[in-house]
Amino acid sequence: MDPLNPFAEKVLDLVERIPPGKVMAYGDIAEYLGEGGPRQVGKVMSTWGGGVPWWRVVHADGSGAAPDHLRECLAHWREEDTPLRGERVDMRLARWDGRPAEHERSSADFQ
Repeated sequence: MDPLNPFAEKVLDLVERIPPGKVMAYGDIAEYLGEGGPRQVGKVMSTWGGGVPWWRVVHADGSGAAPDHLRECLAHWREEDTPLRGERVDMRLARWDGRPAEHERSSADFQ
């Protein structure tokens, strides 16, 4: 396996912070980090993503990472009450913008 690089560390850190019931698309992650692109994020996830909640990273259309993982994605999404439209995530309702939820914000966030 390739050694973990700084971009991969940033991707994996962000994926770990995606709240249950929320998702980010590959491109959302690249945009949030301000570097790379969807393919680079996908490479990180395919190489090192097994230790983070990989099912919270989806394609822009709400479909899961790989067709052969659909059942596992659906199980995780249902367990976390992720909004769905059939067998895809409802991106209008489930997309996370990277900001902490209201109950997770510290008083420093409001100054």
